[in-house]
Amino acid sequence: MLNVTNLHAYYGKSHILQGVNFNIKEGEIVSLLGRNGVGRSTTVKTIMGEVEPQGSIQFKNIEIAGKKSFEIANMGLGYVPENRDIFPTLTVRQNLLLGQKSDASSSRWSIEEMFGMFPNLGERAEVAGGVLSGGEQQMLCMCRTLMGDPELIMIDEPTEGLAPKIVEQVAELLQEIANRGVAILLVEQKLSIALKISHRLYVMGHGQIVYEGTPDSLMAADDVRAEWLEV
Repeated sequence: MLNVTNLHAYYGKSHILQGVNFNIKEGEIVSLLGRNGVGRSTTVKTIMGEVEPQGSIQFKNIEIAGKKSFEIANMGLGYVPENRDIFPTLTVRQNLLLGQKSDASSSRWSIEEMFGMFPNLGERAEVAGGVLSGGEQQMLCMCRTLMGDPELIMIDEPTEGLAPKIVEQVAELLQEIANRGVAILLVEQKLSIALKISHRLYVMGHGQIVYEGTPDSLMAADDVRAEWLEV
């Protein structure tokens, strides 16, 4: 479904991505792991068209490198940024409606389902997004992206700074997304969550993929975890 080949990206003269290669199959959960600053967030931003790419990015066998972000989103690729980029002056319901496809009748998701999964959002449906807690804003951002009915969703650090109870809810939502046939690219710091829900994992270091494997194989690779993941 998603094939990234020899991907390079720069911030000014800084060479951030240095030949990244990976793929995601339909309905698969793939985690992108690594320490801060190795290029994980830049990878998803580059795929989404927020950073200029050099190399090949194919989504559903169509080259999307160089396309604008809204064009990529309309093709069925969703993106939940790390900064919980909601519209703070709009209500929870209005934020969700903005994410909805024009033909919502065929969507896998509805506002009512979102409120059912996250009662806190339902109770605050008419409240401005900007007054929600950090955890609620994270849920709102994820739910708004799902309202666009993506076939693959890229989620950047969804559990960062969240309370353990909210982290559990995020993990449950990720499982539900996968159960509905949506592929997931998860950028995550918490190794426990990545190991629990992923089919495959990639580890990044110095702007490159340095390891690919299953959760079981990564747990057995003490040297990889020590060099690239553990503090």
